[in-house]
Amino acid sequence: MSEYNNKTSFASSATRSYTYDSALRDYMVKVYNFMAMALGISGAVAFVTANTPALMSVLFGTPLMWVVALAPLGFVIFFSVKLNSLSAQTAKNYLWVYSALMGLSLSSLLIMYTGASVARVFFITASVFGAMSIYGYTTKKDLTGFGSFLIMGLIGVLIASLVNIFLKSSAMEFALSILGTLIFIGLTAYDTQRIKQTYYHFAGNRELVNKMAVVGALSLYMDFINLFIHLLRFFGERRG
Repeated sequence: MSEYNNKTSFASSATRSYTYDSALRDYMVKVYNFMAMALGISGAVAFVTANTPALMSVLFGTPLMWVVALAPLGFVIFFSVKLNSLSAQTAKNYLWVYSALMGLSLSSLLIMYTGASVARVFFITASVFGAMSIYGYTTKKDLTGFGSFLIMGLIGVLIASLVNIFLKSSAMEFALSILGTLIFIGLTAYDTQRIKQTYYHFAGNRELVNKMAVVGALSLYMDFINLFIHLLRFFGERRG
């Protein structure tokens, strides 16, 4: 009887573990789906904008260009402040708005670089991003300390980039591009692990899990976009 109870307990535990792992996989799939939809919106908006000369002249030929450039950053700050009071559906709608704003900003890249090189770099970015995200999901190593180091490095790169606006140093720009690429490669793994751990923390609260899936998608979206921009500086072919 004791052996039977042990086997029954083991089977029950295995069933719970399988159900939990299945729920985690569903959560991660939702995060990646949201991220992919955001990328699709950005790509569509960027393509339409870049192929509408009148719109491009208004967005980038007037002081409105500063609004286009700074709107995504302002929106992220606004999203972070309002996050606790947002429902999961509202957070999702904000993600779509943010990705559209980012698409407006990215449209200038389609004018600067050839379409073939943009497509090539996109697939390179997707490959690197996918590999690092898989690593972040599967590794048993705690990346918290590594992530904190990367975030400090990112802050340093941002400050140096602002300084270089006035210095206009090509050497510094090249160095910052290399550092930026390495930082966002690392952040992809770190954010993936953090998103996975977030599920463990909020599992059981469906509303919070759905909202954190949106937040996770936003983090990975930003990693992907920034990695794409940095790689484009190395591998993109500028139009003549």
